[in-house]
Amino acid sequence: MILNMDKLRVAVIGVGHLGSIHAKIYKQIHGCTLVGVCDSDPIRLKEASHSLRVPGYTEMAQLFGKIDAASVAVPTRLHHKIAAGLLKANVHLLVEKPFTVSLDEADQLIELAKNQNLILQVGHIERFNSAFNATQKIIKDPKFIECHRLSPFPNRSLDVGAVLDIMIHDIDIVLGLVNSPLEKVESVGINVLTPLEDIANARLTFKNGCIANLTASRISDEIMRKIRIFQENTYISLDYKNASANVYRKLQDKITKERLPIEKEQPLQKELASFVDCVINKKVPLVTGEVAREALAVALTIQNQIWPK
Repeated sequence: MILNMDKLRVAVIGVGHLGSIHAKIYKQIHGCTLVGVCDSDPIRLKEASHSLRVPGYTEMAQLFGKIDAASVAVPTRLHHKIAAGLLKANVHLLVEKPFTVSLDEADQLIELAKNQNLILQVGHIERFNSAFNATQKIIKDPKFIECHRLSPFPNRSLDVGAVLDIMIHDIDIVLGLVNSPLEKVESVGINVLTPLEDIANARLTFKNGCIANLTASRISDEIMRKIRIFQENTYISLDYKNASANVYRKLQDKITKERLPIEKEQPLQKELASFVDCVINKKVPLVTGEVAREALAVALTIQNQIWPK
């Protein structure tokens, strides 16, 4: 429920690396005001509160009645508990990915949001990447999709493996591109620096014959976030990191190359601005709880195939 205020009152729950960025961006978005941040770590909370010049709270309940919406950027294992408490307090939510650690928890949050008539958005940021958006009209009937998402060891988000941490971005994108039921999942992965998988590869086969090959690693010496999409007479290459996109087409006996004009924007800023707009104007988010649940279901299938091995 939004009270009769001039601006949407927003808070950020969890001000670690990502949460602190959320808070900074909310201070820049027209139409909302950051009224506070919350974290169980008093030192981190004090630093964030001081730098952002907003009140800091160690208990989430202290914000009830003072906010209309919030970002949840706590460790994944706490997503359900924190999000459920906020939804019961009539707070619209943007929950960072991965949505939850189980489908049961995801279903409970989706039902809560529906019953409370609240916006529930999940932070699948690549949906807001300008390179991806620039190719949306071109991608029509993919036959083969290849994704590579590599990054150096993060020293954070280590409560989940590489599948839920980084591969889930590409899972979400692939499911959005292929208009066909998923028929088969084949996965491999290994742990190197943590007890969970640090490298993973998954092959998704869809009923219409499309195949997607996804590779994720969080122990690479380089950052790579690329997706290649092949369809009849067309090959599309996207680079999320550099916000660039090339389209190769077969025209008669020639192969042409077109570099799409892309206005480089900050995806997280677009994502949070979209969330604020959805709450204020009662719009359906681009990534609803239901959409995020689909990606989570596939990610958990991949993860559960890897762990027994």
